[in-house]
Amino acid sequence: MKLFSTLKNDIPASIVVFLVALPLCLGIAVASGAPPFAGIITGIVGGIVVGALSDSKLSVSGPAAGLTTIVLAAIAQLGGFEFFLAAVIISGVIQLILGFIRGGIIGHFFPVSVITGMLSAIGLQITLKQIPHAIGFDFFDIDLSSFTDSHGHNSFSEIWIGLTEYFSLGAFMICAISLVVLFVWDMPAIKKNPILALIPAPLLAVAIGLIMNSLYSEELRLSAEHLVNLPIIDGPDSLMASMTFPNFSAFTNPAVYTVAVTIAIVGSLESLLSLDAADKLDPEKRISSPNQELKAQGIGNIIAGFLGGIPLTAVIVRSSANINAGGKGKMSAIIHGALLLVSALFLAPFLNYIPYAALAAILIHVGLKLNKVSIYKKAIKGGFDQMVPFFITIVTILFTNLLVGIGVGMVVGVIFVLKANFRSAVIRTRVDNNYLIQLTRSMYFFNKAQLRRILQRIPDGANVLIDGTRIEFIDYDIEQTISDFVETAEMRNITVTIKRSDIASVDMFKNSL
Repeated sequence: MKLFSTLKNDIPASIVVFLVALPLCLGIAVASGAPPFAGIITGIVGGIVVGALSDSKLSVSGPAAGLTTIVLAAIAQLGGFEFFLAAVIISGVIQLILGFIRGGIIGHFFPVSVITGMLSAIGLQITLKQIPHAIGFDFFDIDLSSFTDSHGHNSFSEIWIGLTEYFSLGAFMICAISLVVLFVWDMPAIKKNPILALIPAPLLAVAIGLIMNSLYSEELRLSAEHLVNLPIIDGPDSLMASMTFPNFSAFTNPAVYTVAVTIAIVGSLESLLSLDAADKLDPEKRISSPNQELKAQGIGNIIAGFLGGIPLTAVIVRSSANINAGGKGKMSAIIHGALLLVSALFLAPFLNYIPYAALAAILIHVGLKLNKVSIYKKAIKGGFDQMVPFFITIVTILFTNLLVGIGVGMVVGVIFVLKANFRSAVIRTRVDNNYLIQLTRSMYFFNKAQLRRILQRIPDGANVLIDGTRIEFIDYDIEQTISDFVETAEMRNITVTIKRSDIASVDMFKNSL
């Protein structure tokens, strides 16, 4: 079967994604005010269910860092996590409907400069948020999605607090050596080695962290608060005790539907942007169906809500880790979900020895790979119109959050698109007393000022050819501007010739003749 044809690449990649997803599932759940196990449930559903149903071969879904503030506020507003789960179920139904009515098209309206800026900003944000863990400041309620956290600190002050108040030499050494290993494993000599290439670098980094901590002296050894903390499940009773189920009486509460719509809209946008970004990172440049993605996300959220999970989206952190680790097909996402399930059921006692510092090294490595120098060079080389939205998106995300940054980036991107259209929509060429006015694009009302300025500068007695053969759409304001010029041209002894578009559907210049 084609699904299993890429297993050789997908199995190692799934281990990488699992190691990246595990701390994020726990961290995002706690940052959202939900039980830690809720994040694991969402990671399992995102991997197995959404991974199987999505059209994307490389995108990975799980708990959404971009929704943490929304989830945190919604749980408090609705009076408890069990009431919030009803909103998660309804949000999934809304996404499913959006998929069937082809609402995924909205994802195609985001400029490349904004998506690229989002990827780089997420990489920088990951790096900044993991530095505290790299030096021993291990608190899950450091907000992974926002510049500021619930304590009034920000991405930079958290690092300062970690350095001045919580610095652990043992954690720092584990992270530093793990990072060195991760970067060494990126070298061509390692990748070409038939034996070393089989060893996943993140798995090696985690192993190094475990070994180092076990060999540390009492002064350096990391205590339990610096290690992964999964709930221990030793039977059906403890499993049920770890899960929360929805309170169905919440379906009669109007506020639940307001929360559900918010989650559906924000989650859908984040999923579509992550899907588009993953497609751009895909070495094979495959294009995924956004409508199928919305359907998959909808079904995933319905199931996650019933099982006691927080909302899920396609997540670029896991997706980029999957791509960077060499994933080729769907099985890497599905297997990562299965690994989360196995770890939750059977491996928690062992996984609870993994230092956060080793996991921080893996995430910092992912973040830095999203910020290669070549990405910035390409943005700058693309000119002012690409560079400005790119850098504004990065800065805004870093100092606010993902959604605000994307919104600001979109506004700036649209302004530059309009500016480019305005600047190049009308071209004037002069030879002696002969003027060629070329209308090179679809002409909208905002092109009127430029066109009027050009026509007003035509001298008396000139010969003017207005070439509209390339036009596919002409706004009434543009048409009226040309009509006004034609009416006054005879009085100024100006000869005007108009060439129409060859497209029969465009009734051009009907008021100009």
